[in-house]
Amino acid sequence: MFPRKILSQLKSQSKEKKVVLLLGPRQVGKTTLLKALHDELAQKHKCLFLDIDILSNYEKVSTFESLLNTLKLQGYNEKQKDFFYLFLDEFQKHPALAIIMKNVYDNCTNIKIYASGSSSLSIKNQIQESLAGRKQIKEIFPLDFEEFLVFKQEEKSLANLKCISTLKGNQLDSTTKELYVLLDEFLIFGGYPEVALKSTREEKVAVLDSIFDLYVKKDLVDYLKMDKILPMKKLIEFLAVNHGQKIKYDELAKVASLSYAETKTYIDILRETYIIEEVRPFFTNQKKELIKIPKIYFIDPGVRNYFVNNFNNISLRTDAGFLFEGFILAELLKKEVKKIAFWQDKNKKEVDIIINDNGLPLPIEVKYKKTLKSEDFRGLDKFLKTYPKTIRAYLINLAQQKKQKRVQLLLPYILDLIMDN
Repeated sequence: MFPRKILSQLKSQSKEKKVVLLLGPRQVGKTTLLKALHDELAQKHKCLFLDIDILSNYEKVSTFESLLNTLKLQGYNEKQKDFFYLFLDEFQKHPALAIIMKNVYDNCTNIKIYASGSSSLSIKNQIQESLAGRKQIKEIFPLDFEEFLVFKQEEKSLANLKCISTLKGNQLDSTTKELYVLLDEFLIFGGYPEVALKSTREEKVAVLDSIFDLYVKKDLVDYLKMDKILPMKKLIEFLAVNHGQKIKYDELAKVASLSYAETKTYIDILRETYIIEEVRPFFTNQKKELIKIPKIYFIDPGVRNYFVNNFNNISLRTDAGFLFEGFILAELLKKEVKKIAFWQDKNKKEVDIIINDNGLPLPIEVKYKKTLKSEDFRGLDKFLKTYPKTIRAYLINLAQQKKQKRVQLLLPYILDLIMDN
């Protein structure tokens, strides 16, 4: 197994009593992470791993009493001082488990639970009510770019990645050519672990096809009992074509032959199952700034390209800029950046990403370009004039890394620098 960054975080939480919930889309490695953690903790502690997708396993923990009896058969002692670790995989089908986990937390000081599931509206609401103050949620996304390099065993590129922050200049694309080529692959096929491990285009597309066949069957039909699959398909395809662009819900409703309320529900489902991210406008002046219309991005570029059936090389694409913008957004999400917005004034000056920087807006412009022109700075310049107290601003691009007036030009491989400053 190739390591995921989040595994060390999960290990560090093993001494804390709170229930740890791993939420994320299918096939991103939640089960693999749970098993890896189980195998490591089982070397020194009593543990039990159960796949709750199997009915007989669910029956073993379907009530508080049956759960305790199941653990006792595995060596649990109510008076033991150290934790017994219980791992519940695929718990989303059984909302009642949230109540049972609450009872375990409230009544058993020596049982620690890790649970994983594909998030959905109903289970998330149940979790919020039953496990308030008793849980830690860890969102598991597809691979970030550094993890992608690990899975592809690109040792040289990984070594180069650690030194990128020291580079300065205007033509760094030639210096970072290997990373640039791998970035293009990532923008085409994305970061689902099994996709990254495949070698050929045909194999990668086949994996994406199997992932979303399972998503429709398991999440949409079996679990969410969705009967309007064709309208959902139309909705997804329209969103994919318009990836990263401003979209009105009434327009979506018309395209998918859905009511406005149904459209909103379907968007919530796609968001809560980690297919898309909705980015809303940042504003403080309703008369001068856009306040309502959101942008919608696919979290994984391979997923987006799958739904538009376009896996052509980036150099042949007219949508490269939107793919790159979505990539930067997703990398920030994977770094646990919350409440990402975008900005646009009434004159259509725009900044792609706004994040909260200790109470101040942090603007980030994204350009899939090696050579920048003055027009590429117009949105940032206008934002900095509108919000003069802004301390930092970034323009992420392919070839330049330097300070230019109030804007830091940055390569796309080291976004940790933004969060660490």
